[in-house]
Parts: sequence; structure tokens; C-alpha cells
Amino acid sequence: MAADLGDLQAFIAVARAGGFREAARVGNVSASSLSETVRRLETGLGVRLLNRTTRSVAPTEAGARLLERLGPALGEVEAALDVVNGFRGRPAGTLRLNVPVVAAKLVLPRLLPPFLAAYPDIRVEVTAEDSFVDILASGCDAGIRYEERLEQDMIAVPIGPRRQHYATAAAPSYLDRHGRPEHPRDLLHHACLRGRFASGLTPPWEFERDGEVVSVEPTGPLLVSTGTAMALALEVAVAGGGIVSLFEDWLRPYFDDGRLEPVLEPWWQEFSGPFLYYPGRRLTPAPLRAFIDFVGTMRWG
Repeated sequence: MAADLGDLQAFIAVARAGGFREAARVGNVSASSLSETVRRLETGLGVRLLNRTTRSVAPTEAGARLLERLGPALGEVEAALDVVNGFRGRPAGTLRLNVPVVAAKLVLPRLLPPFLAAYPDIRVEVTAEDSFVDILASGCDAGIRYEERLEQDMIAVPIGPRRQHYATAAAPSYLDRHGRPEHPRDLLHHACLRGRFASGLTPPWEFERDGEVVSVEPTGPLLVSTGTAMALALEVAVAGGGIVSLFEDWLRPYFDDGRLEPVLEPWWQEFSGPFLYYPGRRLTPAPLRAFIDFVGTMRWG
């Protein structure tokens, strides 16, 4: 059977959204029409693609295999059709980005407002998460990651400030009560607010000064998942609950207004800024091409 392209796109939308209602909301169509479309595809193929319950929808083994192969293939089709965009007066379409939470907080707010103003026919969809993601399989056009997490065989373009620091901070009230650390190992005697990756790994806190690198595993009263939950650790620090480690740019407003005080600043470790990355072996969709060119005009300092 030659499956209809629209039917395949409907299946992908429902599988990725985890349900007909959410896929219908995103696609601005009715859930009943999506259900009928997927049922027609399953009938034509002679195999069930989705397991349906009252609470969720998940791909069967056959559906998962189909989804794995269709994502990149339909991405190529969309990119090929999007070449026509080059003949328009201005680019149009959807740009899908997968970014870490910190990039959604610190990089995109400066970039997206002027970009969307310059390209009113482009719609941007942003997924913010800190886990490793295959951007093609996830249906995204590009991602933002730091150098150690870049996927292989990708083109990488600098985006955001090029030199950054991991910073440690605490409320003045906490430091007045417990003292101000003078060496990273002093943190072993303080209440530290830690972050844990989705993999379960709790990364150590690393510091560097004059060529000396110190890695410590402090303990404390709070452990949160990295990403959006780090905002909770930050608020606990502001309330005097302990020492937090985050990107300096994330903490800078708290330093400026006095809610937090830098801790061990001479030891803060420097690292390179993030990169926008995208596949190098496919046609570049017009919205992504416009975004890449726009990123190149930004001056981050």
C-alpha cells in the first residue's frame, strides 16, 4: 500500500504528542479527524501503530519502528519542499528548535524578539530540555548545545556569549551565619544545593585557579533535576538555605540587587559558549537558513 503523506504526518504528530487531543491542539485540527486518519493508515497497512488507553497513546513496536524511520525521511521531504521558499519575497514556515533550559533562559530571549519581528511569516517552536536528543528523530530542524554535547556530523555555529562561567553564590544572611568559603574544599562543610541530570548523574562542582583544578562533591539539604527545577534551588539560596552553583549570567541579576553574594569568584571555571547545530547532509529549510544568517549578525560580547 502507498500510504498518504498526510496520513503519515498525522501519525507522527499523535505519536510525538502522546495523544490525539494534544496533537490536535498543536496542529489546529480536530482530535476526531486525527483519530480517523490514523485508523485509516492502520487499516491500509494492516497493523496497529498506536496503543490507545483512556489516559495515553503510545506507539506499538511496529509504530515505534515506523516513527524512527519516518522522522528523518519526512524531514527531508519538508526541507525539499521548503526550497520553494527561496523564491518568495521573504521566508515562511516553521522553525523547530531543541535547546537546553539555560539557553531558553539566557540566549533566546535576546535573539527571538528581533528575529520574529524581522521574519513575521516564520513560526518558531522551542522544546527546552537538558537530555541528549537526536534532533532529526525528534522532528526538530536544529538544536543548541554546549561543545561537549554536540552531536557528530553536525554543522555548528556559535550562538550566545562566547566565554561563560559557572558561578557559586549564597545569600549574605547565609554567609554571615556560616562563614565565607575561601577554598573550594571549604564547601564540604557547607549546605550546598545540587542539581542532578535526567540520567541520574549528580555532577561534581569544579573550580579552577592558576592552573589548579579542584573537583568537590558537597552535600546539602536540596537535590533537584537540572533545568527548570534549578530555579527552585536558586530561590532556596536567596532565602538563605545554602550555596548554589549556576551560570554566572543566570545569577548576575541577583548579584546586582544584592540578593546573592558571589562565593569563591576567583575559582569560577570558564567555558566556551553554546552552539547552534544542524544537519550538514540535507537541504536547509528556509526558516532555518534565515535563523542561521540572523544569528551571524548578532554581537554577543
